[in-house]
Amino acid sequence: MSPNHKLVILAPSILAADFGKLTQEIKDAESAGADWIHCDIMDGHYVPNLTFGPMIIKLLKQITALPLDVHLMITNPEQSLEWYIEAGADWVTVHPETCQHLDRALVRIHELDALAGVVLNPGSPLSLIKPVIGLVDLILIMSVNPGFGGQKFISNAVHRLQEIRKIIEKSGRDIRLSVDGGITPENAPLVINAGANVLVAGTSVFKDGPKSTIPEFKKALGG
Repeated sequence: MSPNHKLVILAPSILAADFGKLTQEIKDAESAGADWIHCDIMDGHYVPNLTFGPMIIKLLKQITALPLDVHLMITNPEQSLEWYIEAGADWVTVHPETCQHLDRALVRIHELDALAGVVLNPGSPLSLIKPVIGLVDLILIMSVNPGFGGQKFISNAVHRLQEIRKIIEKSGRDIRLSVDGGITPENAPLVINAGANVLVAGTSVFKDGPKSTIPEFKKALGG
């Protein structure tokens, strides 16, 4: 059973924002109806790009009251969980491939009073989520290979969302199912009908400005 469109969370990714006017970009996104702010943390090792660290998370916490959804695309994330959560992360998602002990990392996120998520890349087996299904609050399906914004949506993500939705429903737990990569107002209904209830969108939100693009998303979602 797919989620009600009106219950879907829209989480603009600031990876595509203009950092020269970041405060205004965030305020525009918030006033236009964004639900969360998505933060892509890249270290230049796990993925071939380098973005920002806890200082930007701390700044965002001063700019907005929206929940901060922090996606750690970094090696050894266990070593820096405290930094990001103390800076203001509300949600922290990690990649199984980067954690020496995935279950320990998820437990630690909860101990630090944040919500925990696991990210599955396009080539990651969906079975990776099963041993830790009781520890996650969110599962993020990547619909592009992580590392850069503006990539084209990988259509196989639809099937992967459907399969993960089945795993979530079988678990009986209230777990958010997020999708990130090439999400637009045009394909948003497709991924929602496949089971997603959190949409992460960067380029399609910030390229033409959130004041004009977020209403397009909301219209596509029936809002």
